[in-house]
Amino acid sequence: MADALKWTAQDIPDLTGRAVIVTGANSGLGFHTTRELAAHGAVVTMAVRDIGKGENAAQAIRAAAPGASVEVDHLDLADLASVRDFANTWSAAHPDGLDLLVNNAGVMAIPRRTSADGFEMQFGTNHLGHFALTGLLLPALVARPRSRVVNVSSGAHRFGRMDFDDLMGERKYNAWRTYGQSKLSNLLFTSELQRRLDANSIPIHAMAAHPGYANTNLQAVGPQMSGRSWMKTPVDLANKVLAQSAEMGALPILFAATAAGLPGNSYVGPDGFMEQRGHPRLVDRSAAAKNQQDAVRLWSVSESLTGVHYPFDVA
Repeated sequence: MADALKWTAQDIPDLTGRAVIVTGANSGLGFHTTRELAAHGAVVTMAVRDIGKGENAAQAIRAAAPGASVEVDHLDLADLASVRDFANTWSAAHPDGLDLLVNNAGVMAIPRRTSADGFEMQFGTNHLGHFALTGLLLPALVARPRSRVVNVSSGAHRFGRMDFDDLMGERKYNAWRTYGQSKLSNLLFTSELQRRLDANSIPIHAMAAHPGYANTNLQAVGPQMSGRSWMKTPVDLANKVLAQSAEMGALPILFAATAAGLPGNSYVGPDGFMEQRGHPRLVDRSAAAKNQQDAVRLWSVSESLTGVHYPFDVA
């Protein structure tokens, strides 16, 4: 395995012929993840809500990496009908299967909103949409040997707690606590997915990664949606002074997606102070993220809410 402390995008192996999907690929972490994977030979589908922004991003990637193979398709993770349409259309167009699914798209600390299916938006987008997408694409992942799923979590999972009695924040809503719950859900999903894959001898690796504090447009969305546009200036300043670049923030995702020798259920983050910046390495997760009882319960709840039932059983 490559030295994680020094690992960079130059260490990505040849990915020629590998089929990849990256959600939220038109900006930030998703854009840089897509660019590097495509530059190393992967055929990447950019799954995005806004086709126009996706096409502009695809053009920029082709300009930066001549010969890069990227295609753009519509996916709204806050709408289960869109998730099903995307999975069905992609699978029909790519009968040879899927090598890598990067569940990157997300929203952060926004005022309470509901998805097309009535779910609280952060939990619905960050967890339920990706849970459904992964389940619907599982046959495509099974079709390719040693395929991987990478769920993008956050250091914010550490202040997350699973409130199964009020998952949707209907009785009490706090934007940051709810975000933490959604990122904790990403890690519980990763571990339970790997447990079930192993129990059924399915050679897929479920991974998780977090970018540390990366300079993306994600931080400014919540204040803008809540009418606190005055916060954009300090947020932008903090991003410039304290955050690492989105390009560096994408490295843990790329490491989890491509580095050889990683065991299933690996969690990758930056190696710097408090995992805020630096090169990728394996990192620990909170005790709540290791709670198998919560992972099993979340799985059951997620199948019930989404109507997506994975095609295997675990006693």
